[in-house]
Amino acid sequence: MTEEPARQKITIPVSGMTCAACSAAIERALKRKEGVGEAVVNFAAETVTVSYDPALLDRNAIIDTITSLGYGVREENVIGTAGNDKEQREKAELASRRRILFFVMTVTAITEIIMLMEYRFHLHIPYHDWIMLAAAGPIVFWAGLPTHRGAFRSLRHGSANMDVLISLGTLAAFSWGVAAFFIPHAVSFMGVAGMIMSFHLLGRYLEALARSKASGAIRKLLELGAKTARILVDGVEKEVAVEEVKTGDILVVRPGEKIPVDGEVLEGYTTVDESMVTGESIPVEKTAGDQVVGATINKNGSIRFRATRVGRDTFLAQIIRMVEEAQGSKAPIQVLADRVTGYFVPVVITISVLTFAAWLVFGGDAGPGRAVFAAIAVLVIACPCALGMATPTAIMVGTGMGAENGILVRDAESLQTMIDVDTIIFDKTGTITRGEPSVTDIVSLGDLSEDQLLALAASGETGSEHPLGQAVVAAAREKGLTLLPAAEFLAVPGKGIRAVIDGSPVLLGNRKLMEEEGVAATAVEDTLNKLESEGKTAMLVARGGKLSGIIAVADTVKEDSRRAIEQLKKEGITTVMLTGDNERTAKAIAAQVGINRVLAQVLPGQKEAEVRRLQEEGLVVAMVGDGINDAPALAQANVGIAIGTGTDIAIEASDITLVRGDLSSVVTALKLSRSTFKIIKQNLFWAFGYNVLAIPIAASGRLSPAVAALAMALSSVSVLMNSLRLRRFRVQG
Repeated sequence: MTEEPARQKITIPVSGMTCAACSAAIERALKRKEGVGEAVVNFAAETVTVSYDPALLDRNAIIDTITSLGYGVREENVIGTAGNDKEQREKAELASRRRILFFVMTVTAITEIIMLMEYRFHLHIPYHDWIMLAAAGPIVFWAGLPTHRGAFRSLRHGSANMDVLISLGTLAAFSWGVAAFFIPHAVSFMGVAGMIMSFHLLGRYLEALARSKASGAIRKLLELGAKTARILVDGVEKEVAVEEVKTGDILVVRPGEKIPVDGEVLEGYTTVDESMVTGESIPVEKTAGDQVVGATINKNGSIRFRATRVGRDTFLAQIIRMVEEAQGSKAPIQVLADRVTGYFVPVVITISVLTFAAWLVFGGDAGPGRAVFAAIAVLVIACPCALGMATPTAIMVGTGMGAENGILVRDAESLQTMIDVDTIIFDKTGTITRGEPSVTDIVSLGDLSEDQLLALAASGETGSEHPLGQAVVAAAREKGLTLLPAAEFLAVPGKGIRAVIDGSPVLLGNRKLMEEEGVAATAVEDTLNKLESEGKTAMLVARGGKLSGIIAVADTVKEDSRRAIEQLKKEGITTVMLTGDNERTAKAIAAQVGINRVLAQVLPGQKEAEVRRLQEEGLVVAMVGDGINDAPALAQANVGIAIGTGTDIAIEASDITLVRGDLSSVVTALKLSRSTFKIIKQNLFWAFGYNVLAIPIAASGRLSPAVAALAMALSSVSVLMNSLRLRRFRVQG
């Protein structure tokens, strides 16, 4: 069995794409390269994401492939992959387009007035055709030069894009205008040629403007980061650009300043506004040993901390990278649109040729003029851009809005799958509950006092990483109890712990552990039942093979859990709670939040199987969890949702990460996915509908090529503007 090669993934900004046909050409060329596993071009974001085998090719080879097709590659200073200077580049590009557009629209307005006077009011304008030639020439051949270059580049590489249609249309109209000088009574389309290019450039400008707004989420995230940092060099503070900070540097942060990078506090005391991470408005206390996150705000104290993660490894950079990758991914619904756009331009050219021929044959004396008129209208009214942008623009805006609301989506497929989810499984500890249990009851059954029983249990749990064990240790330390060293510590997954303390074997765990070790617990069954009915986890303590007592621990439910479950039920979602607790305790917690279906006493290794079992029932399952032992279940679920305050492994295995860790974000993710794909379906409907209706009308000869060009431009803009409606998405309480 051959091993799958270790692949790397890069995202490269690409310039020069004019429609979905361009992106299809780049994808085809890259996929033909040996070593490329996947290539996904996002026309709306102007990026290409490539998964490749570094043993067979490198980044430069990928860039060479793109540039050989005639497209440009932007090299940028990066935090994620988009680059800090992207906003400045977009502003400069928009300003350049605006200057050209001002010129062409001014000239077009003058030619339209002249044409109106000539044809509508029958006022003869001296040298009319020469004026049209002088007006159209600069628009078609100067302002429209990038369009003609794009068309030539596309045809040279065996493909056809939107530029080809516009270039053919304007050149045909201009050429007919020149020919009209020598054909008696022929109608010149010279002014129409200029109008077609003008409206095309207007559409491109409006598209660029809308795309800039659609990518605003990345800019907002970039703006969160600090621009400079104050590091200690030989005891002297030195201010440097944040990009210059290295792991291990000692940094100083004063009140009111942003924390530049992730790190660990060495000295000082302060409170930090971590609302960017947690969504909580209350500042968090920080002192020596605590972790701080870059881009959060230091409130009222000075601290020194050691940089632990810088550059691309910081929390903020990881968020930006996830958003970029999601925006550059393709949803399954996009497959049909891509297939159509792959054949679109050749089909439109064919229809245009057939239209020209039909008018020549059946148009009578006016046939040649009408043939040119209708054929040009067909060329310029067709709009593959609207089809190509229908899905990616909505994905860009939707995933951006998700990031602004603390929801990180791994890819577009996860977002699409989310709309079909009908069942959501919640891990209990750390997901529904806070994951910070505390001791509530101590029941001594033998010769040990309550404090002695707690000290014995805490001594055994000192080496445990389980939240319940840590709660026992915390309770003992809070009381100032002396803990004894534990030998032969062994954690028994899903059951408890074994240890030897002061020469005696000690057990702390559930009924299963006691049963396996031969410790009778039937005499305390009523006490156990009572504690468990109150939603508490009752742990049995045994020493020397005899039961010594019970320690009950409760994990409080998160404030928003019940509200989130109620909202999910209103959305038609079945909710399930998964836990290793006994059934009585599990049902008590489930009753507090309104969950009806409970899967209790599930060992960590069985969580994945439980998810699979629900899937076998025909359910589309989302799993929400936060622990290492949730990772297999998150990966198995149709959609894995990780609580962002949980472990890195759980986040890595998930499809959606809730940065703020509250269950209301699950509701938001569901509503956002539904809103996004509602917009996508609207976009595709109108894009398909526009082309199906517009092309026959143009072929009938009843539509001016200039009007057709304007309609084409507005169709693309309408798709973008419809996608931007997602920016009004609001989280409902």
